[in-house]
Amino acid sequence: MTSFHVRSISLPTNSHPLALAVEQQLCILRATEQSTSSSSICQNLSGLKDLYACVEDFLSTQDGECLDSGLDGSIKLLDVCSIIRDILSQMKQSVQELQSSIRRRSNEVSDYMISRKKTTKVIRKCLSDLKNNKKNETEVSILTKVEATTLAVFESLLSFVSELKQNKSLISKLMLNKKVSSHKCDQETSEVMEVDTAVKSLIKGIEVNSVQKTLKALEMTLQDLEDGVESVFRCIIKNRVSLLNILNQ
Repeated sequence: MTSFHVRSISLPTNSHPLALAVEQQLCILRATEQSTSSSSICQNLSGLKDLYACVEDFLSTQDGECLDSGLDGSIKLLDVCSIIRDILSQMKQSVQELQSSIRRRSNEVSDYMISRKKTTKVIRKCLSDLKNNKKNETEVSILTKVEATTLAVFESLLSFVSELKQNKSLISKLMLNKKVSSHKCDQETSEVMEVDTAVKSLIKGIEVNSVQKTLKALEMTLQDLEDGVESVFRCIIKNRVSLLNILNQ
């Protein structure tokens, strides 16, 4: 996983308390910004909300100097945030559709896998863009450090959703169920009975229940991530409005 190589600058002891509050939140997030578990990522998204609340207070003390970079940074953050929102929404929809198809016993696994491949392609492109556009500066402002930390959290989220493991054995069995349903009716009776028995066993068995439980857990995780990203998105918009107001004074 890539990381943002931004050297932290120690603030002088007489720095404004609100600037120190931002630095403190940055330190907390840096300790876990590259976490890859869903719970840690959700916690980091919540941490970003706290960070931007501190940034909002910090901006109220500024007169516009050295804040121009924050405007450009906020545009980039909003763009990445919008992409992530779309990715999570699409993934959740695909999971829900697969759950529904399994309940209907149609098992449209192929549709899910096609959607998954398309989403993964978007994720990889976004990760590549983040890697290619990352900053490597030695002297940075507080807002630049906030941007870098936010992007690092976004990067860990994208890496997480791009590497969700599929249970290939269960998916293969569901695919088999789909193929069996399309077989011609002129097969030997014994073969049809054998397939019917296998399909009924699959539909009512532990395998499908396991798939449904896994899909439900994934749906809940995606919802939590979606809620967290939405909250951060609103925080970034609020900060951008504050920046514009300060710079237009």
